[in-house]
Amino acid sequence: MTAPERHYFRLNLYHRILHGMVMVSFLGLALTGLPLKYAQTGWGQGLSHALGGPFTTGYLHRFFAVITFLYFALHLGYVARLVLTRQPGIFWGPTSMVPQPRDLAQMVQHMRYFVGLGPRPRFDRWAYWEKFDYWAVFWGIAIIGSSGLLLWYPTFFARFLPGWVFNVAIIVHSDEALLAVGFIFTIHFFNTHIRPEKFPMDPVIFTGRVSEEEFRHDHPVEYERLKREGRLDERRADPPPLWMRNFARVVGFTALSIGLVLAYLIIATALLR
Repeated sequence: MTAPERHYFRLNLYHRILHGMVMVSFLGLALTGLPLKYAQTGWGQGLSHALGGPFTTGYLHRFFAVITFLYFALHLGYVARLVLTRQPGIFWGPTSMVPQPRDLAQMVQHMRYFVGLGPRPRFDRWAYWEKFDYWAVFWGIAIIGSSGLLLWYPTFFARFLPGWVFNVAIIVHSDEALLAVGFIFTIHFFNTHIRPEKFPMDPVIFTGRVSEEEFRHDHPVEYERLKREGRLDERRADPPPLWMRNFARVVGFTALSIGLVLAYLIIATALLR
């Protein structure tokens, strides 16, 4: 009888809960925002009607915006705690999410690998595209969130800001949100789930665990560093139970399906104009 494959924690429970909030809020904002942007299309009108009409869709959009601000505040609080307790490697080093020169070098090396001109990069805790995804959320909340607040409370902000700012906010909120939706439902989905070694889905965001084989393949530098420092066993985890794997499949494939359908509708609408 063969021994069960070893597993290791990659994401803690707090990170997984926050990502769950990101998923719910982003899908909710996309489902309620796109019908407003594409109100002239049949599918936009149909989706708006299915959600209860344009006014209900607008209220739901604001509800999911509140979840967005909530998870962003929770994450900032988490980072603040790390800073106040002087945890090492927050702003620099192998475990930091801050982009560093090696990320650019590994991106170039990865491009060369894709066309057969060199070996695959050996990634540490975070690959360059994971850092890009992370900072895209910051950018999105800063731009989409601030412009959305202006449109949510125009009377209040009109006391301090000229009228043309609100016209800019409408354009920025709409176009930046469309860019975010397009990126998440295509590039992010491919990098995280649809690339060959993860297809059809990477369940780590739900289980928090990766197998030893995945760990050594995806993040060999981190694996070797932890092993060298004698800290690898601190990450040991039981294999994800069946209920957790089924939960990951149901929620993950639902989110993937919604995203891919919305991406198709956006692209088809753009091509038919």
